[in-house]
Amino acid sequence: MSADPRHPHVRGMGMASARSRARLVERLRALGIDDERVLDAINRVPRHEFVDEAMTSRAYDDTALPIGYGQTISQPYIVGEMTRLLIGEGVPEQVLEIGTGSGYQAAVLAEIVPTVYSVERVEPLYEQARRRFARLGYRNIRVRLAREDVLGLPDYGPFEAILVTAGAESLPTGLLEQLAEGGRMIVPVGASGDQRLIVVRRENDTFVRETLDAVSFVPLIHESQDVR
Repeated sequence: MSADPRHPHVRGMGMASARSRARLVERLRALGIDDERVLDAINRVPRHEFVDEAMTSRAYDDTALPIGYGQTISQPYIVGEMTRLLIGEGVPEQVLEIGTGSGYQAAVLAEIVPTVYSVERVEPLYEQARRRFARLGYRNIRVRLAREDVLGLPDYGPFEAILVTAGAESLPTGLLEQLAEGGRMIVPVGASGDQRLIVVRRENDTFVRETLDAVSFVPLIHESQDVR
């Protein structure tokens, strides 16, 4: 798959990075990530650009890594699985991501989805991600600093797909209301140590949920009180 002319990204730091990404892709394929669109996107994104310099030697390990402020860059397998679930029924025109963090998940999505909106509450992480997206040429990512006491981007919705990269104790109704008819949301739900990945589909103004594997995410910061 050739580079999309909408976002001609910087492609890593030489052959060592390319080989490391290729090995990571093969590990993810062996673990069951079988959507070639997702694997190609992960192969295209230079994960070492999204971690602290001291962590670059571990950038292509299949593990979460700290990025400061109590946050992490997600494990590549989880990034791949959530992306696979999000696009499995068709690629949406735009996605809302809750929790930009380092920006890695948004970058993987941006390799597939025409427009990604991403919201971050930690201002230093927002600033870092904004500069990183600009430097790497991700012109189809719109990153926003979260507004106080507002979850998501209600003024920009409804969205065909929403992906939440932090653990909510309950399904946030504020995000459900931003989901378009026929849309889907991927969200980790549950108390710390007991989270499950949930897929929610909006069908005829009702919400159908499917519970999947156990996961472990940092808590959703300043979670809206409007939950169910």
